[in-house]
Amino acid sequence: MLGFIPDDPVIIAIVVILLSLIFFTYLLLRRTVLEFRDGMGR
Repeated sequence: MLGFIPDDPVIIAIVVILLSLIFFTYLLLRRTVLEFRDGMGR
C-alpha cells in the first residue's frame, strides 16, 4: 500500500485534502480535549 502512487493528479489531490482534513480535525479535537481537562481541573 505504501508503494501505491496513482498517476491521476485528481486522486493525489483528494488524498492530500483528506489527510489535511483528518490532521486539522485531530488538532482541533486535541485542543478542545486539553482545554476541557484544564477547565475540569480547576
